[in-house]
Amino acid sequence: MSDTLYIGDFLQPVNRYMISDDEGYKDGQIGKKIVVYEDEEVPDLRGADIVLVGCNETRGSGQVQSGISAPDAIRRQFYSLYQWHSEVNLVDIGNIIIGAGLNDTYAALKTVLAELTDAGKTVVVLGGSHDLTLAQYHCYTSRKYIVEATCVDSLIDLSMESRHRSENFLMEMLTGEPNFIKHYNHIAFQSYYVHPHMLETMDKLRFDCFRVGHVKEAIEEMEPVIRNSHMFSFDITAIANAYAPASQVTPNGLTGEEACVLMQFAGLSPTINTVGVYGYTPNRDRDDLTAKQISHMLWYLVDGYNRSLREAKLEEKDSFNEFHMAFAEIETVFLQSKKTGRWWMQLPDKKYIACSYKDYLLASSNEIPERWLRAQERE
Repeated sequence: MSDTLYIGDFLQPVNRYMISDDEGYKDGQIGKKIVVYEDEEVPDLRGADIVLVGCNETRGSGQVQSGISAPDAIRRQFYSLYQWHSEVNLVDIGNIIIGAGLNDTYAALKTVLAELTDAGKTVVVLGGSHDLTLAQYHCYTSRKYIVEATCVDSLIDLSMESRHRSENFLMEMLTGEPNFIKHYNHIAFQSYYVHPHMLETMDKLRFDCFRVGHVKEAIEEMEPVIRNSHMFSFDITAIANAYAPASQVTPNGLTGEEACVLMQFAGLSPTINTVGVYGYTPNRDRDDLTAKQISHMLWYLVDGYNRSLREAKLEEKDSFNEFHMAFAEIETVFLQSKKTGRWWMQLPDKKYIACSYKDYLLASSNEIPERWLRAQERE
């Protein structure tokens, strides 16, 4: 891969001694199979499907970096898990070299992400504070790609009163000019932390926000929300403290299993090619439970990616059940994949959008699915 030397200027290799014990890894464990940048040269990435890169930048949250590297703490747990997805090739290209200033780190991460996504790779960022989502976003703006973005977070980071970038970075991402956000989804916010006017503003912009209670009641409805995204950002503050002790924002939130399901949905998406997991601070963790939680989330991301390889393209008509119907005097078509069971529905412009079985049932009862209405409002 021709760009390995170029991105190598921004990377430092993984120190295996920091992430494994003296006994090394057993046969079948991820640490035994994953290709890791730990010597002088960045590995050949031509055969890579998913690329991991660490970025331990925390200045955007006002935190001083501790001696423990968050990406390495996550690696230590992830490498010890067993690999069930031999068809998915994993490569770890080490850590982004922290810049002299915060914007220097953003620029380095943006460049690495842009080069890798241009090469057709899915890249997972092990952060770092949540404002690194900006570098994720700008890897698309640097190529003038219009994208759909999804964030999972208990907060909506639009607080202009805060001096910390991690608490207001969404303002730049959602309102900056020129803007390349086609649509934005926010999953698992907690109402008591969000000003009502903020939700009204998001709604006026036709962005979709889902409170944590809604997510927990019907988490399967989040799969079509995530499916059409290009970038996916997960702040561990969305997870309840009991499941992620390093998440000290709130005692409530997603369970560990729910966080894994959302990551699996991200892996299933045919369009997501950057994923960031942010907000992990090792010195706040207890018994490495949060690092283990994140490692399980990564495992399910790979599991979702592996399942996505079986999905057919919409043009392959024989791979889908096709349902023609009309609701509110509107004729449409629903498609159900014979391979994965997922659903799509047709808009008046003949384009298909991701939907759920619930949307199909509503249409069958002559009701207009809200997902259909929201999509029409954004046209």
